[in-house]
Amino acid sequence: MTDTDSSVSAIADYPLANSGWAVLDDRVVVRISGPGTDKFLQGQFSQNLDEVTPDRSPRAAAATPKGRAYCLTRMVRAGEDILMDFPSELADDIISHLRKYLMLFRGTTMELAQETRIVGILGNELAEKLAENALESLKEPGDSCALRDGILVKTQSTAEGTARYEFWQTQDSEIVLPASARIPVTDWQASEIAAGVASLTAATQESFVPQMLNWQHVGGVHFKKGCYTGQEVIARMHFLGQLKKSLFRFRIEQAENLPIPGSALLAGERSVGEVVNSVKYRDGSVELLAVVRHDAADSPLHPDGMPEAALMPMPLPYPVPEREKSAQSDT
Repeated sequence: MTDTDSSVSAIADYPLANSGWAVLDDRVVVRISGPGTDKFLQGQFSQNLDEVTPDRSPRAAAATPKGRAYCLTRMVRAGEDILMDFPSELADDIISHLRKYLMLFRGTTMELAQETRIVGILGNELAEKLAENALESLKEPGDSCALRDGILVKTQSTAEGTARYEFWQTQDSEIVLPASARIPVTDWQASEIAAGVASLTAATQESFVPQMLNWQHVGGVHFKKGCYTGQEVIARMHFLGQLKKSLFRFRIEQAENLPIPGSALLAGERSVGEVVNSVKYRDGSVELLAVVRHDAADSPLHPDGMPEAALMPMPLPYPVPEREKSAQSDT
């Protein structure tokens, strides 16, 4: 796989391609190694490390003691080590924070995995070129398999049915994928929105409990594991049915400006939500993910400062049953 064009488009193609690949150079990979790897991560993340295996590479979140997520990631088992991905803009902050706890685990390290990169793949055809006969073993999001040069992970499909994969390339070797099928990383980010997979930015870090980001519905929260930082708040919200807002997907047919992460969504003049991720398409439309109060989700909504930009609800590829429970509790 050659890297001849590292330019990143600020605008996604529309309609979104159902086949293509992108180097996810907006993310960095870290490697946690040493005898305390699993115990360290078990105490900080929402995933049960016993279920991070060569065949399963689930998502996870790390939160503050108040249950607010400061890191959304995936955990990949690589031999005795664990690989995780962080947004480039937040990586230094996340690593610095986690190292405060890592000091308690002598002989365990967390370093940037400079030799590893992630390639996002849209569609089964290109994934089959890498996996050969192994692709049929990847049935559910989070399923993974080891290949010669890395690890292939099935991730959440878009609501429109486009299959998606992540290839964690751990060997510095050239993997042949057609140059004509390369897409900008912005297209992959658009596919994340279409798949209902949130990512954090500097503006939204520590703003949401993971369930507000539907993280439990993309396999990122294990509610039966033991204690970890923030677990009390996260578990209480789940078991007591206290989730009053969650992640929604919206579309704006035409917009001059792009609602930025952290900006408000309004119902009339009342703030009822917050933009999490957004992308602009070449046809002038916008798609976004936003955390919105359940009791306001059916109201006419618009981004703050954009009163003419009506938000049109769009489907997610998974159900969010908490919305119905919340609506019932309010009646």
